[in-house]
This record gives sequence, structure tokens and C-alpha cells, in this order.
Amino acid sequence: MSGAGEDLARVLRRIDGRGYPAYREIGGSWQLQSCTLEVRRVQRDPFAAPTRVAAVLKPERAGYDAATLATPSRRVGLSCLLARAFAAAARRCPRGGGSGRSGEIAIADPGQVVLANTAVLVGADGRVEVRFAVGLPAAGRRVLGRQAERLLLRTLPALVESTLPARAHPPATVALHAEVNEDADLMRAQLEGRGLVAFIADGSLLPRRSGIDDRPLGVDRATLFESPSSLRVTLDRANGPPLAGMGIPRGVTLLVGGGYHGKSTVLDALARGVYNHRPGDGREGVVTDPTAMKIQAEDGRSVAGVDISPFIGTLPGGRGTAAFSTPNASGSTSQAAAIIEALESGSRLLLIDEDTAATNFMIRDRRMQALVTGADEPITAFIDRVRSLHADAGASTVLVIGGSGDYLDVADRVVGMARYRPADLTSAAREVAAAHPTGRLTRAGSVSWPSRHRFPDPRSISARRGRRERFIKVRSLAAVDFGRERIDLAGVRQIVSRAQARAVALAIDHARTFMGDGAAMEDVLAALGESLRLHGPNVLDHRRTGDLASPRVQDVAAALSRLRSLRLRSGPRT
Repeated sequence: MSGAGEDLARVLRRIDGRGYPAYREIGGSWQLQSCTLEVRRVQRDPFAAPTRVAAVLKPERAGYDAATLATPSRRVGLSCLLARAFAAAARRCPRGGGSGRSGEIAIADPGQVVLANTAVLVGADGRVEVRFAVGLPAAGRRVLGRQAERLLLRTLPALVESTLPARAHPPATVALHAEVNEDADLMRAQLEGRGLVAFIADGSLLPRRSGIDDRPLGVDRATLFESPSSLRVTLDRANGPPLAGMGIPRGVTLLVGGGYHGKSTVLDALARGVYNHRPGDGREGVVTDPTAMKIQAEDGRSVAGVDISPFIGTLPGGRGTAAFSTPNASGSTSQAAAIIEALESGSRLLLIDEDTAATNFMIRDRRMQALVTGADEPITAFIDRVRSLHADAGASTVLVIGGSGDYLDVADRVVGMARYRPADLTSAAREVAAAHPTGRLTRAGSVSWPSRHRFPDPRSISARRGRRERFIKVRSLAAVDFGRERIDLAGVRQIVSRAQARAVALAIDHARTFMGDGAAMEDVLAALGESLRLHGPNVLDHRRTGDLASPRVQDVAAALSRLRSLRLRSGPRT
């Protein structure tokens, strides 16, 4: 044991049996034989949030070679491998006895996705820092110093040694995690230049175990993806031969087919394709435009000053919709608002499943058009705007459709799913549309897509609660407490972890610094995105916690728009 380690042991023996606040004496940095142990925040009592700790390995101790560390993509892939390994090993550590969270060791586990995070940081020089939480042992509210000594000076160093250095992993595993992540970033970067919004590699395994288990379904129970030849393209990789698969071009793409044949599974894979995935996930070769947003109806959500007039005209009673606000949106108004908000956040791809969409927003067939005349119907259905979304607003759409053949008239391409296998049905769909005209009347007309029409007021956004300057608590992926408000994230479907949900909430608070002085929502989001690009998720919390994963600007914008306290200011005078 090193000198600093011996010093820590003496402190823990001295405070053994004292009141729990005595643990504050161990705050600071301690040089152990295998790493530097930093106790950054000591918990108040055994039932409070656990103590925040970091372990730092110097480059020579970590032992990673230059090739593994060569690019940011490789380092992020490595960091997620180490975080998963540390999390799995920590779960196997016995907690022992004690009150409250005594003996608990916890770290944010990245799961199946690969995201820049604050749980494990890998520097370009090979320095490795792991941030985690530890429950300091106690009996009642008395210090268990001897147990704490075993935890901090035996269990934790062994945990670090078994998971963080290069020697703890087969070299091929380290290389694979670094290279797969680098390849995914390169493939996604090729989409725009190839005129694509998404790509699904041949051999991808898309089905998941369940709606609450993101791990892949067993190969023996799933059908591997194989592109139709007419849609097959190849994308280059940095660490292997080009990869072939189905490219989805810009425009309007329908996913059609019978129930339970894989349409929604493909759409869900595209929604998660905004992120990279770990080796063995099955979706390593699925890459989507990083701005893609999954859109759905959300009865009851709040809307603040959104111009939904492209979809919904003047409401009964003469109420305009160019600055629509409500604390309790309907299915149609919520879906209209979500689309405009997505455009505002810079989204270039909308993903919509008819199962979660508002029917009256998506389509009005010929019979209903005849029964309810245009003068009595303020809604312009999505089918009448989807072409303009692409041509005028620059946003493509991938749409799951199983019950409305009218969409065949507006689609650029139609992909049919049968027994989980895709087929290019574009030509057949056009023949069907020509042979079976619906007689539906198009209600398109000219449309001006809104921009720079919302100017958020920073005074309406506060994470303060009581004496706490910033109170943020992740209840679940569907709900986050933000100050005195609770943000309903059930309709923000691409947040993948509690760490990312927390980062989204912190990013809303950080975004306040860019508001005011005539800044439109687009300006605020652009500044926030640049701050995250330059500094990563660390910029969101100066306390250097390990519970954050990089948020997308689109998801931050969606969460901010659902903050019920959000108010707008008048725009700059022109």
C-alpha cells in the first residue's frame, strides 16, 4: 500500500464508530498503488445519494497503444467498453452489511449504444478516468471504518485493475470496440453526400428481446436483414471492406406490409440509428441522419407559441394558429407542433408510425371529404404536406403505413415487409395506385414553413427548487423533474438512458445562457450544439459527475418545448 493509501487507512480506522459526518475527512485525492482515488463529494448520511468518486489511471498504467487512441471515435468506443466492463464487475461485488446504500458501487452503464459520456473518459494521451458512486458503509448513522477500508483500499483497486487497463481485455476486443465505432461514424458521414437519409447493412439483426430490453433477439429466432437489390448501396469503412445494405434516399419512403411482419421494427432501428452501437448488438451497420426525429401524437402535452398553421388553420371561434399555445394539446395539434418543433431543431428526417399517429391528422379520405366540407375542417392532413416538407423544408419522411393506400400517391418509394424481409414495391405500388384511384381531393396549396418565430424567455426556465439552485431528478426515461416542473418525455422516443435524460435536462438549463437579445430558438439550439461539440457533456455539470451521456440537440429542443413553464418573448424589431 502506498503512503497516501496508508494515510487513508489511518483516517478510516480513526473515524470508525463515529457519526456519519466524520466521513467528510476522506474528501480529496489519495494516491493508491494502482490509481489515484479522488473522493469528490461525500454523502451526508447512509440513505442519501452515494459518495461521488473517481479513479484515474496514468497513461503508462492504462497501457493503451497509439492506434487505439488515434481518433475521437476510437476513444469513445473504448470508453463505452470500459464503462460496461466496470458496471458488470461492480454488480458482482458483494455489498456486505450496513445501513442504506452501504457498500453500493454504481456507474452509468452505456447499454447497447455508444455515446460520449462522463462515466469513463479516455484521453488522447491514454489517461483513463472512471467516475462512479460508492455507498460508504455505516451501522445506523455510525461510520463502519474497517468495512470502508476494505471497500476503498481493496475492493475498488481490484475492480479498477480488472476492468480499466489494456491488459484486462483481449487486444482483439479492444480493437473491435474502437474500430466498429469509428466505422459507424464514417458511414453516417457518407449519407448526405450519397443523397441518403439512412442505411441498413445486410446481415443486421434488428429485432430486440422486448420493448424494455434493448439487447438483440437471439439469432435462432430472428431473420437477418437483406436489402432488395434495387436499393442496395455500399458505404466505405475505415477498418474493413465496404459494407453493402439498403440505402434510403431523401424524399418520402413508405414501409408497408401486413401486421407483425417487421415494419415498426425497421422504423425503430432507424430511430436508434442516430447512435452507434456496440459490437454484437446487431445494429452496428444501421446509420441514420443524426437529426432524425420520431414523431407521434401526444394527447395532453403542452405547446408554447408554435406556428402550426401549415397543418391547422383557424379554429372555431376565430382562434388563430400562427402562435398556438395550449396546456392540453389534442392528438392532431400535438403532432403538428412536434413536426414544426423538429424542423426548428434542424431535423432533416421525420420518422412516423401510423400506430402512434393521430388518424385525423394523417389522412382524410374521399368519403370524409365529401361528408365534412373544407370550410368545416381546419386540418390539412399530413398527406397533403409531406411532399412540401421535402421540397420546401428539406425534411424527408419515412412512414410506416398499413391501412391507408392513399399514401401511395405521394411516395417516392415503397418498401414492403413480408416475414421480416424487405422488397422494393415501388413499381407495384404505382400500378396499384393507377388501377385503383381513390378520388381523394388534394388539399395542398402553397405553404410557407415557419422559421425563427419563437424567442424563448430565459426567465420562464428555472431549475431552482427551494434552497437548491438546480434540482434535476430523472424519474424514468419518460419523466424528469426540472425545478418545480415535471417534463413529460414519453413522446421523446430517442432518449436511450437515464444518463442521457439527465443530460437533456441539464442542457435545457445550460441553454438559458444563450437566450435573450433577440435569440430565436434556432439560434439558441445552434449555440448549444456548438458548446456540446467543443466541450462534450462535461460542459453541463462542473461537478465532474459520471452520470451523463451526450444529448442530441433535437431531444433537448423537444424536452424544452414540453416544459410547461416555457414562455416566449417578442422577436426583434425589423
